[in-house]
Amino acid sequence: MNEPRTPSRRRLARMALVQALYQWQLNPTSCQELAEQFHGEPERLQAADVAFFDRVWTALCEQVDALDPAIIEAISDRRWEDEVNEIERAILRLAAFELHSAPDTPYRVVINEAIELDKAFGADQGHRFINGVLDQLARRWRAVELHSPKVES
Repeated sequence: MNEPRTPSRRRLARMALVQALYQWQLNPTSCQELAEQFHGEPERLQAADVAFFDRVWTALCEQVDALDPAIIEAISDRRWEDEVNEIERAILRLAAFELHSAPDTPYRVVINEAIELDKAFGADQGHRFINGVLDQLARRWRAVELHSPKVES
């Protein structure tokens, strides 16, 4: 019988990042203050890759306003303010940041992680929407990676 896998330290950090973004979206505060709050509650980052959380959170806070227009452009069937819920926004912002600014993480990993985050936190079938938007962003920002031949191992 297969035991459920324990989430990786990075996935746990991404889960905390989505929670931080969600909280920030609902109650805007300084990024520094929110990071301190997460560090002050050890259970929030327990077993997570804290260095990854800190690095991504700092950079994401600086770039979120620049990323939003690209996300909005990739959304064809919903209005950002009215029809994209806060969880989806948080997941899209995190994944857009990784697609745009973390080329060391393969685009397939970014998209898969976002889908898994949406399955954990989002609405039923929301992962389809997330997948479609991120596929558009990957085509824009990771075109070379998308079209490079796969290496067989």
